[in-house]
Amino acid sequence: MYAIVSSGGKQFKVSKGDVLDVALLPAEAGSQIELEQVLMIGGEQGVTVGKPLVEGAKVTATVQNHGRGKKIIVYKHKKNYKRKQGHRQDYTRLQIDDILV
Repeated sequence: MYAIVSSGGKQFKVSKGDVLDVALLPAEAGSQIELEQVLMIGGEQGVTVGKPLVEGAKVTATVQNHGRGKKIIVYKHKKNYKRKQGHRQDYTRLQIDDILV
């Protein structure tokens, strides 16, 4: 069974036991959270597509840790104009525990 969930403006395909990085969530490491924006559920019985969300469906996950991603360099230049800037995106690492319909 798999589900497509939305978190932080992005969509993720998840199954039980998956580990994924999402945008920073306000939760402590080791705590349980519920992702309630389930857009689609698929499995042996077929596919259920929400309009826009699947009614009563949610995905439970455990927060493993928080971190910062790899540094990227943003460099802009035109004639007589140069700017160099770095950026590191904060993330939350989740482990998917269960998909509830």
